[in-house]
Formats: sequence, structure tokens, C-alpha cells
Amino acid sequence: MIKDDISLAQWALVKEIKEGKWKTLDLPKIAREDFDINGIEFVNTLFEVPTLSYLDRLKQNAADYGIIMVLIMVDDEGDGCASVKEERKQFAINHRKWIDIAHYLGCHAIRTNCRGAENISKKEALKWASETYQMLLEYAHGANVKVLIENHGGVSNDADWMLALMREVDHPLFGTYPDWREPSPDFDNYSYLQKTAPFAKGMSYRNQPTEELTAKMIDLCKKAGYHGWYGIESTGREAIKQGKSLLNKYLFGK
Repeated sequence: MIKDDISLAQWALVKEIKEGKWKTLDLPKIAREDFDINGIEFVNTLFEVPTLSYLDRLKQNAADYGIIMVLIMVDDEGDGCASVKEERKQFAINHRKWIDIAHYLGCHAIRTNCRGAENISKKEALKWASETYQMLLEYAHGANVKVLIENHGGVSNDADWMLALMREVDHPLFGTYPDWREPSPDFDNYSYLQKTAPFAKGMSYRNQPTEELTAKMIDLCKKAGYHGWYGIESTGREAIKQGKSLLNKYLFGK
């Protein structure tokens, strides 16, 4: 059975890494020594140069600190819902290297983006995204690396559309990666999580405006049968510590 655990999303400390305070190779040490968290989630655009020797150093650093490398968030490699066939094919090609890297590091998944153009037809979007992800999953199958979509705008913000895509593609390595963004007038994060949690193979956890809502969303995941990593993406060190405390309280009862 898959156990629940807490990971640190690199994006939560993106300001520090962009200021040059540390590099991706230091993330295992930071996760263990600064937060005592067991897993880490990378951002592909924050890798320096992922050569073999670089990846080997990263693997060794993770082993030294007893850290599990969970997934790679992949940005700037195209849109999974591109309207042009050549762009859909290129999206699948571009993500292959990150599937290979994820497999080499022992990550269970990569996270992708699927937005579509503004005012896109939902019916056409479903057809295009289905084609794209079937191509990518054909490659991912050989590495046994999951391919996930995070709600980063566009059609991926529509929970019903996402459910239709999950059912259309119908692949065991395909899933959602719900982003616990704060609720807004045009986005009900609780409803989104409620619908997409059954297909979730990861959680992009963020502290909610109230502890009550955070507890409610954690309870929702438990009732939906989700088990796995909760990657803390709340911004800044204090928010990360708060997130760990809330997860320990409501997920593990500590």
C-alpha cells in the first residue's frame, strides 16, 4: 500500500534559488536539515545542466540525506493542448528527456501543463489533449513514469473537462496533480479537488486562508482514497513550516 508522506516543492523556495542562495544540488540537504521533510519535488527550469555526472551528484546527495526524489515539474516545454498537430507532437518529444531524467533519479512522475488557447473549444481541446497525452504516455510506459496535469489555467482549470480527459485517455500512468491554490471568484478549489482527487497521483499542497479549510481539504483527500505525497508549495520558509505542521496535525494526527 502507498503511504502518505510530505515532500518539499522546489518552487516554494524559488526566490532563494533565483537570488543565488543555493542550487538544485543543495535541495536534499535543505529538505532534511532545514525542514526534516522526506521528499523533494524539482522544477525542470531550475536544473543547472542535467548531465549524467550532475544527475549522479544529485542522486548521491539525496541518498546522503535520506531523501526520496518524488517528481519533476516540467515547464517551458509546450502546451499539452496545442491546436497545431506539429506542436502537439513536439510537446511529447520535449517531455521525453524529463521522463528519462525522472526515471534515472527514481521520481515516480513528471508534472505537465495543459492550458489551450484563449476561448478554445472544449470539445476540440479534449481531442487535441487526448492525442498529445496518448503519444507521451506511450513513451512513459517503458519507464513506468506517471504523467500528471496540474491546474495551471485554461482548460486544466475546468474540473469537468479534466475528468473527461482522464476518462478519454484512460491510462494507469495518467493522472491529475491538483494545485491547492487559494479560492477565488472564478475558482472554487474545494470543488476542483473534490472532482479530481479520485484521479490524483500527487498533491500540490498550499496552506489555505483558514486552518478550517486546510483541514477540510486534507479530509477530502483521505475520503477520496488518495494516498501518496503532499508536496508543500506554499511560498517561503515560514509557510513551509506551517504546512508541515498542518499536514502532521490533520493527515497524521500528530
